[in-house]
Amino acid sequence: MAGEPQVLYPYDGSVLCGEEPGLGHRLHRLNNQLGIILANPELLETKLGKSSGRSKANQIVTSAVNAIGTRRDIRARFSSP
Repeated sequence: MAGEPQVLYPYDGSVLCGEEPGLGHRLHRLNNQLGIILANPELLETKLGKSSGRSKANQIVTSAVNAIGTRRDIRARFSSP
């Protein structure tokens, strides 16, 4: 429509956040993937009770949570102040 601003990077809020084009979309996708990785071992932990497999599932949970924190750090680093 005439008079409306042209969207340079559709479906990506990076331009609005002052980030590199595409970064917001990539970080969003990464967050979704990490969420899936996190959900499955959390379910396993509840089903495994006190077995040795529970500690391995917990290691996956801990690593996924750390990865989510790293993703947040990356976003903060490349966002405009």
